[in-house]
Amino acid sequence: MKSPAPAHRRHFIALVAAGLVLAGCKPSDDAGKPGAASTGAIVVGEFASLHGSEAAFGQSSHKGTELAFDVIRSNGGLLGREVRLITEDNQSKAGESATIAKKFVSRDHVVAVLGEVASGRSLEAAPICQAAGIPMISPSSTNPKVTEVGDHVFRVCFTDPFQGKLLADFAWKSLKVRRVAILADTASAYSVGLADFFRQPFVAAGGTVVTEVKYASRDKDFKAQLTAIKAAAPDGLCVPGYYTEVGLIVKQARELGLTVPIFGGDGWEAPQLIEIAGSEALKNTFYSTHFSPAQDNPAVKAFVAAFKSKFNEVPDAMAALGYDSAMALAEAIKKAGSTDPAKVTAALAATDFVGVTGRTKLDAQRNATKPAVIITVENGGFKFLQTVEP
Repeated sequence: MKSPAPAHRRHFIALVAAGLVLAGCKPSDDAGKPGAASTGAIVVGEFASLHGSEAAFGQSSHKGTELAFDVIRSNGGLLGREVRLITEDNQSKAGESATIAKKFVSRDHVVAVLGEVASGRSLEAAPICQAAGIPMISPSSTNPKVTEVGDHVFRVCFTDPFQGKLLADFAWKSLKVRRVAILADTASAYSVGLADFFRQPFVAAGGTVVTEVKYASRDKDFKAQLTAIKAAAPDGLCVPGYYTEVGLIVKQARELGLTVPIFGGDGWEAPQLIEIAGSEALKNTFYSTHFSPAQDNPAVKAFVAAFKSKFNEVPDAMAALGYDSAMALAEAIKKAGSTDPAKVTAALAATDFVGVTGRTKLDAQRNATKPAVIITVENGGFKFLQTVEP
């Protein structure tokens, strides 16, 4: 008799048994259509920020995607065929994502594209995929404009109108904030959009935006902006930015004696936030995101165990969404019974499955309606506070 499987192997089996792995189907007869050969490997392109200023996002999302492809392969691939992932690094640089998307379409002949975390980089690639008729799935770009590019562009995350509203509700009801300052990144479509979607419901609830101050991506010194904010005497500060700047903003705000609650969105989601700001400065800070590994859910527990087994670390929301984006694509290919991009696109439009970030059901605009979670920092680590239903 064989000895019992090690714990990490049992967790991986549990992930399969939980219904998160998709069985292969018979091959289709779509030979001759772009990206839809009926033999050989099914090729999927992924673009991500594996280096540069938002590398924590890209690396985390990629790990989730990689785990999903491991799981799919362990179950025999799709349509009775091997599944191959081609990953390209845009290095967090403007313009690189468009170049990569063109390569995926013209040289790699991918059946679909996965990416990106940052809304600005998704907006670079989306028009190319749309023009080529190749489905593209963003794991976590929340700006509404991403899916407005066209009917071949999808996302498996919630959007900033939902995230902005929940932040406004959280600030008003939980933090009891009435006078807020907003510090947004003018160079980021994500930051500008989330600021707008926070401001509108907060003011509608009776709140006041006492000042709005701007910065630009890769800035290092925010003391002038924070001094102006402190002079406006807010009782809360909304910073809808990315962790690279947010960590410095929080640290410098505390150094200037700005002790009010500071809060933002899923752009904060990275271990580097604590490294940059320090856990002491991050007390009384909060952010919304898509997933917490502390959620009491069998699928989440199985995913966390499998991720830890493969990467020796705990997954964050970007990893979970990377995983779900790949599984949504696999489900669509399975339902289509084909790799023809038009058929896969149609199947994606009907997406309704339960992943590790919750039920992913796409609306007519190809956006996911799903829950969010609120996270704070406590004892040097991230702490799950609550789930917010859509």
